[in-house]
Amino acid sequence: MTARESHDVELVSVTGEAIGSATVADAHRAPGMLHRAFSVFLRDPANGRVLLQQRAAVKTRFPLLWANTCCGHPLPGEDLTVAAQRRLSEELGLRGVALAPVGVYTYRAEDPGSGRVEHEYDHVLLGDLPAGAHPVPDPTEVADTRWVTVPGLLAGLAEDPSSYAPWLAGVTACLAPSSAYDIPERSGGR
Repeated sequence: MTARESHDVELVSVTGEAIGSATVADAHRAPGMLHRAFSVFLRDPANGRVLLQQRAAVKTRFPLLWANTCCGHPLPGEDLTVAAQRRLSEELGLRGVALAPVGVYTYRAEDPGSGRVEHEYDHVLLGDLPAGAHPVPDPTEVADTRWVTVPGLLAGLAEDPSSYAPWLAGVTACLAPSSAYDIPERSGGR
């Protein structure tokens, strides 16, 4: 068990009210306990693409599948943005990213390889990659990264859903209602 598996997560009701805590390991043991989580998308402000990560092979749940920029769990009572910024630093070496909430997605998915269960009340956060910043993935967390357009991501999810983490379609859908990924057309020629 990794050190992170012994951390506490905040158990929640179906409406997101805190109702207790459990370790990461216990919360993800079948049948799974509904708990608070977050999913971050980083956007390239120049062209509106979002950064995906391929989860490292050593991940205890859904290894080597493509997911949003980073995911995690706040500690009980911890501010979501603080927790998400910590994970951006740990996974991708990125600091000081301003994040804004764009929705909540609740899901349950069992990892066929490990039998562990994700049952999460998932807060979706969006931020722009700061000018001059470059992700430096931790190989124990991230196998690969790639930039995609949101329409391209939606097409990929429809064509080959087995290559993506089971929550990715739902958290990506949270971007669409806010048009958070749209970049206004620039005037003038090339």
